[in-house]
Amino acid sequence: MITYPIVEIFHSVQGEGFHNGVPHIFVRFGNCNLRCEWCDTDFLTYNEMSLDSIIDEISKFDCERVIFTGGEPCLQDLETIGRRLKENGKHLSIETNGTMVVPEIIDWICVSPKDQLYSNMKISQRNGDELKVVYCGQDLTLYDGLRDNFTHNFIQPCYLDNLSVEDNGKLFASVESIVKENPGWRLSLQTHKWMGVD
Repeated sequence: MITYPIVEIFHSVQGEGFHNGVPHIFVRFGNCNLRCEWCDTDFLTYNEMSLDSIIDEISKFDCERVIFTGGEPCLQDLETIGRRLKENGKHLSIETNGTMVVPEIIDWICVSPKDQLYSNMKISQRNGDELKVVYCGQDLTLYDGLRDNFTHNFIQPCYLDNLSVEDNGKLFASVESIVKENPGWRLSLQTHKWMGVD
C-alpha cells in the first residue's frame, strides 16, 4: 500500500505569488531536505496516509486546484498521486525548493530557491512558471541565471518573528525599492498571514 507523510490537507486561498487570491486544496507533505530558519511548517510532525485516504480527503472540497507543498514535495512519489488526481479533473501545482526535478505531471511549477542559506546548493529544476525568491538581504545576482527560465519572477520579503517591527519594516522597504528599480521582479506578500488563515 502506498502511503505519504501528510502534515495537513486543507482548503484555503493562495496567499502569495502569481495565484494570490485563488482557492486551492493544499496538500502539505512532511519531510524536507533543507532547514530554513523562516519555515512556518513543522514538517517533521506528520501522519502516514494511504493514497486512497488522501484522495478521499481532497474530494471533500469543491475545488479543482491542488497544490503540493511541504516540506519538500519532490521527496514524494508525485507521479502516482498526480495520476489519481488528474483522473478526478484536478489542476496540479507545486511549491518546491528546486533541488529535485519536478515530474512532468505537474501543471504549474513554483520554485523558491534557498541558495542564500546553502551556498553549495544545486538547483536541479531550472525552469518553470514562477520563481519566488524569499528575500533576506541576499545578493539578487544569485538568480541571474534562473530568472529568464521562468515566466514570472517574484521577490517576497522574509518576515521573521525574532526581528523587531522596525527591522522587518526596513526589509519590506528594501524590497519595495528593489521592485521599483528592477521591473523584472514583482512583489509577493504573504497575505494569508495578515488574514489569519493557513
